[in-house]
Amino acid sequence: MVNNLLGILSSTEILVVFLFMIFLGWTYYSRISNDLKKLMPDKSLKLNLWQLKYLRIATRFGLLAEACLALLLLPILRGLSVFRILGIQFEASVKYHTWVGTAMIFFATIHGASTYLVWGVSHHIQHEIWKWQKKGRIYLAGEIALIAGLVIWVTSLPQIRRRKFEIFYYTHHLYSVLLVFFLFHAGDRHFYTVFSGVFLFSLDKLLRIVQSSPKTCIVSARIFPSKAVELILPKDSRMKYMPTSVIFLKIPAISHLQWHSFSIISSSRADQHIISVIIKCEGWWTSSLYDLMHAQLDKDADKMKGIPVAIEGPYGPASLDFLKYDSLLMVAGGSGITPFLSILAEIDSTTSKTRFPSRIQLVYVIKKAQDFCLLHSISHMLLSKSTEKCHLKLKLFVTQETQAGVGIRELLNEFFKVKSLQLNTGCPSYVVYGPESSSWMATIVGFCSIFFLSFLILFNHTIIPSEKRSRLSKEKTPSWVVDLVLIAAFVLALACSTLMAIILRWRRVKKGITPTPQKEIKPLDLSSAETTNVLDEHEVHNGGRPNFKDIFDKFKSENCGPNIGVLVCGPESMKESVASACQWESECFKLCAKRTEPCFTFHSLNFTL
Repeated sequence: MVNNLLGILSSTEILVVFLFMIFLGWTYYSRISNDLKKLMPDKSLKLNLWQLKYLRIATRFGLLAEACLALLLLPILRGLSVFRILGIQFEASVKYHTWVGTAMIFFATIHGASTYLVWGVSHHIQHEIWKWQKKGRIYLAGEIALIAGLVIWVTSLPQIRRRKFEIFYYTHHLYSVLLVFFLFHAGDRHFYTVFSGVFLFSLDKLLRIVQSSPKTCIVSARIFPSKAVELILPKDSRMKYMPTSVIFLKIPAISHLQWHSFSIISSSRADQHIISVIIKCEGWWTSSLYDLMHAQLDKDADKMKGIPVAIEGPYGPASLDFLKYDSLLMVAGGSGITPFLSILAEIDSTTSKTRFPSRIQLVYVIKKAQDFCLLHSISHMLLSKSTEKCHLKLKLFVTQETQAGVGIRELLNEFFKVKSLQLNTGCPSYVVYGPESSSWMATIVGFCSIFFLSFLILFNHTIIPSEKRSRLSKEKTPSWVVDLVLIAAFVLALACSTLMAIILRWRRVKKGITPTPQKEIKPLDLSSAETTNVLDEHEVHNGGRPNFKDIFDKFKSENCGPNIGVLVCGPESMKESVASACQWESECFKLCAKRTEPCFTFHSLNFTL
């Protein structure tokens, strides 16, 4: 299903969302029906019957928000994520995180606003709103948690996130305030419902901090005329990653706090010692990076300084089943070309004849001709003759330029404008090792669980007296002292597990790794007759956007095989257009379709997170 509001939804996603809504409805109905049967007047608030019922209804909306909070953090796990094992891309996981977060804020707002309404009607709002009880539910803590959640949600709206990324990034760290005050508001018994997500997210966060230390240095760079930069970083030759993987970068020379994600364009099969990313410089952080790299061009070699960079990742899919189609139709817009560069690099480096599609068509949509230089790393594939391994055809659409007679040969001149830069001069360089293995991750999670339970039992017997424990067990909600005990045990368990991760990490780190120079791309030879024939196969269209229906029809008419994979990466409007065309053209779900007709299968990729 393609919807302008919800985006692109698969049948599996629709089914899971439907089942989750049924679960929430059933949970709410079972709880509220039981509450109304056992409804007792509250002498302290002096509420009427309808007011008491409405208060109970509002309270149970808090349980729905609690159920959403239990799942909120699971989709955005990186090192400990189980979604990749299930074949779910991180882009889809972030979408699920957004859905669950929106539902949580919706239910929490109803819960809080309805409670305020009842307090206002009963003239208790001034007394209750600032109440911090020694026992039971702490109303003020719930108010603080709700305000923190609303701030996070408002700054996550696309209008703010895309234009003011820094505001979105920094306010999102209020999640710690939300979780701590939710604990004080709901009590530890309700907090155990969301504890698994908080536990895994906190441990995953600490492991990622350990993984990004120590910093490495940029080995070399390429500066493109389209105001883009390719960074070449050293990596351990044993580290393997899948195409379309993503790494997170932090450059202290620009910001000590901001992390940004970028798609890897290199292949671990072909490039044993380096890992490369292309960064299109548009916002403040990326423009600062471009200025930093461009300033190095005017310096002498002895005056250049190493540029430290912290790296987290790479994170990618567990498998690449979409590369086993008979043919591939890849559609990219602007910076969305980066995941496809890694796919093409992987295909070019493999010796297998059956693992990858034999026919690939790349539809690349750019605004200006100078953006064509982003294809610099696959220039040899564009000029090479088709082999039994792969046949690559390029359809280029330049939307904002209408010059007549500009073909692929003229656009290849943009490659000569790319400037190379050697940067690592006397900088202590550590290679990128990547995340720890799954077995070690599972071991650390197991030890952290044992540490937490041990500390919790220890504090429960030493800090809380036995007579107090017996009295608290009869209360409907525990004392806030127990909440502090839970936080202390949780923090100490994370500290012990982090120490284990640091020891494990430093055993792998090797100092003094010799920087590996970037792989030089051979100069282009445009004079040979073979190259001329290859260039004639590629198409360049100026001054218009692609008609995906025509592209699908032509591609289907070629000898492409019955199974065609459609990969798209770019703006959301482009993804929706391609998904609609794929849905329209595919014969898989038509009753009158023949089994020999080509079947289009849609996959959405993302070049940043």
